[in-house]
Formats: sequence, structure tokens, C-alpha cells
Amino acid sequence: MISKKAKYALKALKVLAEKFGKGPVLISYIAEKERIPKKFLEAILLDLRNNGVLQSQKGKGGGYLLRIPPGEVSFSKVLRIIDGPIAPALCVSMFFYGRCEDCKDEETCSLRTVLEKWRDANLAVLDQTTLSDLLQQGTGEHLLAVES
Repeated sequence: MISKKAKYALKALKVLAEKFGKGPVLISYIAEKERIPKKFLEAILLDLRNNGVLQSQKGKGGGYLLRIPPGEVSFSKVLRIIDGPIAPALCVSMFFYGRCEDCKDEETCSLRTVLEKWRDANLAVLDQTTLSDLLQQGTGEHLLAVES
């Protein structure tokens, strides 16, 4: 299950994707449109900015905007920034690897094999789903493309 913080991040990024190329968007606009507490949203947007997904502009007409096109922002990237590892256990994490303390031998661990399959199945969806897909779902285009 993704955290509420990650869900809010994706909702905020959808708004920014809708406004891509049209200039900065105020935090208050995003907060109101998506019903996200403003202080919580500020922390989320700061994390995304610090990890290269967003840029901010200060002063009159300032706010946040996507640094990269919506089609290049995958769900997996956002979830890793906000929630950390996507893998169900650190021993199968691609970017946050950690050895299990209770495991005698990773090479022969049958549980690890199942956890790797779980990770790969999730990543098959999360790596291929971008902010552009969120926008298309709102218009029905994505559904038509899948059915064709």
C-alpha cells in the first residue's frame, strides 16, 4: 500500500502535469484543487524539487512546475522519492538493498525468489506508468489505446 504522502504527491503532480509548459502553479491552488493540507503539500513538493522532478520560482507569479516532461515522470520514481523502496523486502530492493538479518544464505532463500517476482510484477506497472498516463485517463484516451 502506498502512503498518503505518496498519493498526495501523485495528485499534486497530476495538477502540475496538466499545467506543464504554462508556468508555475501556486501551492494554494494545488492544495485546494486536490484537497491536500497545504503544510503537508509544501513538504511533499520540496522533496520532489530536491530530487529533480520539480523546480520552484519565487516572487510574484511564482510557484512550482515540472522540471521534466510528464511522460518522463514514472510512478516508480515518485514512489521511491516519497516512500523509499518499492520492493517488499530490502534484500530484493534495486536501489535500497539491505541484507536480511535472519537469512542464512540469500542464494538458497526460497522466499527471496518469490519476493523478487513480486517486486518485478509491481515494477512492470510502476516503471511504465507516467504522469502522462494520468492525464490520458482523465480524457479516456488511455482506455481507448489499451482496447485497440
